[in-house]
Amino acid sequence: MDLRQFRYFVAVAEERHFGRAAQRLSMTQPPLSQQIRALEASLGAPLFVRTNRSVELTAVGRQLLPEVRRILADADALPALAQGLAHGEVGTLSLGFVSTADYGILPPLLREFGERYPRVRLQLLEATSDVQVEALMDGRIDAGLFIPPVPARYANELSYLPIVREPLMLALPAGRHNTAGDAPSGGSDGQPGAPVSLADFADEPLVIFPRRVAPAFYDIIMGCYAALGLTPRVGQEAIQMQTIVSLVSAGMGVALVPQSLCHLRRTGVMYRALRETSALIETGLLWRTAEVTPVLEGFLETARGVAHTPPGATLST
Repeated sequence: MDLRQFRYFVAVAEERHFGRAAQRLSMTQPPLSQQIRALEASLGAPLFVRTNRSVELTAVGRQLLPEVRRILADADALPALAQGLAHGEVGTLSLGFVSTADYGILPPLLREFGERYPRVRLQLLEATSDVQVEALMDGRIDAGLFIPPVPARYANELSYLPIVREPLMLALPAGRHNTAGDAPSGGSDGQPGAPVSLADFADEPLVIFPRRVAPAFYDIIMGCYAALGLTPRVGQEAIQMQTIVSLVSAGMGVALVPQSLCHLRRTGVMYRALRETSALIETGLLWRTAEVTPVLEGFLETARGVAHTPPGATLST
């Protein structure tokens, strides 16, 4: 049984005549009849009722015909599919992302990639940087939007592309810290209010990621306090940025968050720039060095094009 036999079957079924089918297939009738008999033998069922005047499909042949047409259509589509896969135009990409990326680089990156490669299916996984590294090493994701550094033990196995750096902002409970010049909404409309000094809020509890899940992020935040000779009082820990902002809105403390979090318009929270020179939080793309598929290569090219720098930040290239 092969695809040629299926094509012969469809021709005879549509022509209802071996002679016309043979002419359509540019062959003689005897080999066509032999191929149909060979197909019937391999399937173990007759496909046609033959008389001197007509050729009709059996019940099995009638039910088999649409399935054979589908198989042939799928086979005819294989070359185009192979070309699409080879050029990264078709396939699946599994992407991890830290929660901070959801309010900054992730939406424009997905939008641009979707416009360039509409036939690629994306599978998204929100995860902290440490979880993404393990998922990459286990092959559960193809790439991840991740906050560096790359763990030293995987330095030879993982590649990293820096995409964006952005300054930290201070997230404050609205109402308790409003000062002259604040927007009526207290900066909770996505527009940060007037700059403040971190030293003025040194006594406020700090809401922060646990160091075990975001060591680089944690150390940068602590470094902002240390640069002013301050030791923060950690009040609450949370592993999702949305949760951190929610805890701030509940009056549980203040938080240092990436500038893109100003897009998270949570009632009861205002965002303020820092007067002091702020450290920058970097987000980049991490992937397995030895496994760059055509789909992933297309995503990397898109990421390089979308990489940008918010006001007050610098981009690493």
